[in-house]
Amino acid sequence: MNLRAELTKLTDTGYLKINKITIPTSWPMLGVRIPDIKKLVQKVPKDEISQYLELDPQNHEEVLARGFLIARLSYGEMLEYFDSQVALFDNWCTVDTFCAALRKSVKKNEADFLERKVVPLLKSQKEFETRTGVVCLLDLYITAEYLPRVFDSIESLKSRDEHYVKMAVAWLLAECYIKFPTETEAFMNKTKLNSWTFNKAISKICDSYRVSAEDKDRLRKMRRK
Repeated sequence: MNLRAELTKLTDTGYLKINKITIPTSWPMLGVRIPDIKKLVQKVPKDEISQYLELDPQNHEEVLARGFLIARLSYGEMLEYFDSQVALFDNWCTVDTFCAALRKSVKKNEADFLERKVVPLLKSQKEFETRTGVVCLLDLYITAEYLPRVFDSIESLKSRDEHYVKMAVAWLLAECYIKFPTETEAFMNKTKLNSWTFNKAISKICDSYRVSAEDKDRLRKMRRK
């Protein structure tokens, strides 16, 4: 199968216009919907995935497809391609879709993946590398076991000022609250996280239908000026 040609056939000009507005990227765009990319990638036999990964992506959709292909690999094989995929990221969409796709591959190897890949990304000074680490925490580590490590990671990013890092940290903190409200509120009462990110997290929490009106009222009073 010629993946590049098949992706081109799925071009949707209307969707392309939307993507150009919502996804700032230096990659050319075709305008292919993500579910369609996922379906196409599933048609690639597992023993042929490595052949496709040898090709350099030419557009945004090919970067997405490459990520979905990598996520289909075994854990050990996925690690071999992980860094090269992260190096392609220059927008929130490619980061977020890749991290979400990794759940099956990383399952049962969370501790190793955290130390080997996530921690170094969180220490990176590159915006989308750091975002990748944060979104991996969000997708894989909001559990009772890892919650203290997640809070430590949030605190370590307290002064980061890049937009897509701050947005990811706010999203992560909001998800922590939704799943572990008591522990997360205790953390929020002592964190030195920058005010913009802190307030954005509260906004995201208050947007959730999984949080009571009473809790939302209390959290709104915690907003910083």
